[in-house]
Amino acid sequence: MATRNTMQSADSRAILPSDEFTVLPAIDLKDGRCVRLQQGRADAVTIYADDPVAMAIYWQTQGATWLHVVDLDGAFQGRPVHMAAIAAIRRALTIRLEVGGGLRTDSDIQSLLDTGVDRVILGTRACENFADLARLVGKFGAHLAVGIDARGGMVQTKGWVNTTAVKAVELAARVAGAGVATIIYTDTATDGMLTGPNYDATRAVCDAAGPAAIIASGGIASAADIAHYHALRISNLRGAIVGKALYEARVTLAELRQAAAT
Repeated sequence: MATRNTMQSADSRAILPSDEFTVLPAIDLKDGRCVRLQQGRADAVTIYADDPVAMAIYWQTQGATWLHVVDLDGAFQGRPVHMAAIAAIRRALTIRLEVGGGLRTDSDIQSLLDTGVDRVILGTRACENFADLARLVGKFGAHLAVGIDARGGMVQTKGWVNTTAVKAVELAARVAGAGVATIIYTDTATDGMLTGPNYDATRAVCDAAGPAAIIASGGIASAADIAHYHALRISNLRGAIVGKALYEARVTLAELRQAAAT
């Protein structure tokens, strides 16, 4: 596949989030399998499927228009681990795909984009080397997103192992100011807990991020949670990532998509 390194193309503009509220099923990869972690803890893992490609195809057949994939081993090790599995997922799908986890170098980003991934997500690198972010935006454009993972309002890095002294709202403002089009915001205290999202924290990040589109993650347990997000009418809140509630059949993707549309 041809290298994608020019971000002024119609292709890059086309992947910007629409005005619709999008529900993104999540696939978290660990040891080659689809898992979910509770609050990001590597010692609190539940295995849901042995075949990530089959799982990705399933979500596409259920009506997903975007899929959110995280290389958990990559996030913990600081380098991509599941590149081959992600490339196989990309080949199997016609819907759009965003991927994060362990992307510390330009070549890591480019390698994913060369597989056909639509959007790559930087986390630790964006926080620890913020000065380089504007250059990355210039190079990768709308194919680049930043993941802001926070607990108690403070940013976490390295697979949520390290809690920094950086406030999530401050990082969101700086990231948006650097020209990043999309921010994935995760409240790690609610992630995998099925207790409902942290709406106040999400709103604060949305307010701080200005023009950047926000995709929220963490805590979603039901269609009512998506309906609540939708009812907030926050102009730059463009979607939500859902994992455990779908895998444990608390709700269907069709129900979540319906809640996002009404």
